[in-house]
This record gives sequence, structure tokens and C-alpha cells, in this order.
Amino acid sequence: MDVKLRTARSLVSKLRSVSEQNRSEALKELRLITKHDADSRPLVADAGAIPYLAETLFGSSPDFQDDAAATLLNISISCRHSLISTRGLLDAISHSLRHHSSPTSSATAVQSSAATLHSLLVVEDYRPIIGAKRDIVYSLIDIVKSPKSPPRSVKDALKALFGIALCPSNRASLVELGAVPALFTLVVNDGRLGIVEDATAVIAQVAGCEESADAFRRVAGVRVLADLLDFSTGSSLRSRENAVSALLNLSRCGGERAVVEVREEGLGVVDGIADVAENGGPKGKSKGVALMKVIDGGNRSISSIFRDPRFDSLLRQSSLN
Repeated sequence: MDVKLRTARSLVSKLRSVSEQNRSEALKELRLITKHDADSRPLVADAGAIPYLAETLFGSSPDFQDDAAATLLNISISCRHSLISTRGLLDAISHSLRHHSSPTSSATAVQSSAATLHSLLVVEDYRPIIGAKRDIVYSLIDIVKSPKSPPRSVKDALKALFGIALCPSNRASLVELGAVPALFTLVVNDGRLGIVEDATAVIAQVAGCEESADAFRRVAGVRVLADLLDFSTGSSLRSRENAVSALLNLSRCGGERAVVEVREEGLGVVDGIADVAENGGPKGKSKGVALMKVIDGGNRSISSIFRDPRFDSLLRQSSLN
């Protein structure tokens, strides 16, 4: 351990060097040891590397940015508190994300920066802190909606947005900053399976605030989500589970008009909702049953229209939950 500590301190001291070659060698070595040696991560953090790594993200060298951002991501696996407590760290990440389309920016540095946020957002207490950084939220949304963003950047941005949206107090800001049209554009226009699944996961969380109702209405969101539950669209089970969760959250938070809209569209895809209620994961099953109850409205609308004993069984189950 003493050898590892000395190595960490030596490499961090090189980050202060006036020699670009020394800094480059130190960055590459720090990237490697923090990737492959979990014991070295806290030693590198304690040696004072984080402020220098953060400062490097403001630089003009894509290679330096790439190594610094990757090292920060590696450190975040073991030392989240060290990162979030470093003054200027979030500003540096914001800078990296904000310049995602700049010719002097490294695409992989942008991806590592978004992934670092996702790692930090595992900690519930950090979600309101990061969500309050509107420049970060805006930049993540901008990455998602930019047609020039690489698929990996979009996926990492979506995962960070999901972590932010897990905090209820962040959802109104996500709506205000344009997350809803950006997310639904991905669902409608992007055929890549993983992208659609990740986008609908964020949509499901954002639906859990009253501000989402009007935003969903402007993009025909309820209809888009209902289409995902239509078997003819070939959506994955995960996307369908997310669609069920989004419709359920919208009906609970969007007011009576939203409930009416969910019922109207939901009646056309009861089979798809029932399939989630029967074949989804534990949460998916529970939410599928709950959504069927919302659509039924307590007046046996589903039973009177479809006369399917399978639906009756699920609705009876909902009354016990």
C-alpha cells in the first residue's frame, strides 16, 4: 500500500508540471491504475488529483480531456463523496457536457462526464444537488436532442437524466428545460432498441409531476406511449413496462384531464397492458394491474367492452393491491 500511495502522490505531482509531456504521461497512468486497481482510487483522490483532473476538462486538448474524464469516472466508482465535495467539479463536468459539439471537445470525454454523473446519482442525497445545476440538465437534454450526438453519448446522457429524474423535486425543471419533446422525439424517430428503452425510462419518471401533463399533451405523449403497448409496434417488454409506468404516473399527477386521456387511449391497448401485468417484472406487473384499474375507472368499463375473463381476473387482483 505504501508503494501505491507513493505512486499516486508522484503522479499527482506531475499533474502540476509545466511540461505537457509529463502531464500527459501522468494522466494516462492515472487512468490505467484507477481503472484496474480499486485500491488505488481512494489513494489518488486523497493525493489531491481531483481538482487537477477537473481543471483539465476546461483545457483545449481532447486527449487530455479524455484521460481526465475517464479517470474521474473510475474514481467515482469508489469515491463518490470525494468527487461531489470537490469545489468546481460539477462546473467542470458541465463545461465538458456543454461543449459536446465543439471541435476541441473529446466525444469520449463527454461520455465519461455523463457517466460520472450517473455514478454520482446512485447516491440519493446527490440527486437534488446535481438536479439544481440547470446548466448540467440543459446540456444533457441538448446532447439527447442533437442529431450529431454519437449513440454512446445519447445513452450516457439518458442514464444521467434518469438519475436526475428519480428525485421528484427535479422533474419540473426537466419539463421546463425541454426534456419532454427531446425524449419523445427519440422514441418516435430512433429505432435503436436501447435508446428507446432508456428514453422511456426517463419519460416514466418525468411523468410523475403535474407540470408534465401539458408538456405530454403538446407532443401527443399519451398516444405515443399507447402505441408502444400495441403489439404491432414490436416494442420490447422493457419499453412497454416503461410506457405503463409513465401512463400510470401521468394519471396520478397530471390531473383529471390526464386521467381521461389515459383512459381513452388505454382502452385501445388493454391487451398490451394486460401482457405487462402478466409477464412483466414484479414492479411491471404491479403497475400494469394498477393502470388497468385506472382505465376501468371502477365502473367495469373494461369488462363491459371486452368480456374477457382474463381482464376480470387482473382487475380483481388490483382491488387487493
